[in-house]
Amino acid sequence: MSFAYNGTPVLKNINLTIPAGSSLAIVGPTGSGKSTLVSLIPRIYDTEPGTVLLDDHRLPQYPLAVLRRNIGFVPQETFLFSDTIRENIAFGVETASQEQVEQAAQAASIAQDIEGFPKKYDTLVGERGITLSGGQKQRTAIARALIRNPKILILDDALSSVDTYTEERILEHLRQIMQGRTTVFISHRVSTVQHADQIAVLHSGEIVELGTHDELVARNGYYTDLYNKQLLEEELARV
Repeated sequence: MSFAYNGTPVLKNINLTIPAGSSLAIVGPTGSGKSTLVSLIPRIYDTEPGTVLLDDHRLPQYPLAVLRRNIGFVPQETFLFSDTIRENIAFGVETASQEQVEQAAQAASIAQDIEGFPKKYDTLVGERGITLSGGQKQRTAIARALIRNPKILILDDALSSVDTYTEERILEHLRQIMQGRTTVFISHRVSTVQHADQIAVLHSGEIVELGTHDELVARNGYYTDLYNKQLLEEELARV
C-alpha cells in the first residue's frame, strides 16, 4: 500500500498485518509518515480501495459511523470543549454514567488530578483545554477514548506531554485494558513501545524494520541506535 497527500508521496510499499487483539507500536523520525499511517484506519485519510482491510473487509464496506464508533483515537493535538471535565470525557457516549467516567479517568491516570480540583468532575475546561496542562489534556483525551470501550485503540504520540513516571503509570493501566483489544500507538520513547507485540520502524514513509523489542535491538539498526541513545540519556539524567 502507498499513499500520497496532494500528489506528494507520504507512504510507500507498506505491507503490515496486525492480528486482532495484539499491539503494534510505530517509531521513526519526525515526518516519516507515522501519523498518516494510523489516520488511514479511522479513514481520516482515504487510500486506494482494497488496500486497507479490517477483518478481511475493505474499510469502505463499513459505514463510517460504525467504523469510528469501534475506534478510540487519541491524536497528537488533543481538542477539549469549553465544558466540564465530565462532559469532555463522556463526549460521544450519551449514556455514560458517573462511574464509567471515573473508571476511564482512573485508567488514563487523570482521576487523581481531577479529584484535586475544587469542583472535581464539574470543573469547567477552557476552550482547547487551556485550564489544563499539556499532560492533563492528553490524559483527558485518553480517558475519552477509553470510555467508548473501543475494539481498536489508536494513540498518536498521546503520551508525549507526560513525564516518564506518569507514562509508566498510564501504561500499567493500559496494558490491562489492551488485553484482547487491538492497539496501535506511536511514540518516540523506547520505554513506551518495548512491550508491544510488534514494533514497526518507519523511515521516509517505508517500514525499514519490524519485530519485537528484543529482535530489533539485536539487529543493530535504527531501533538499536534509538534504544542506546535513550539509555544514555537516562543514565545522564540520573547523574
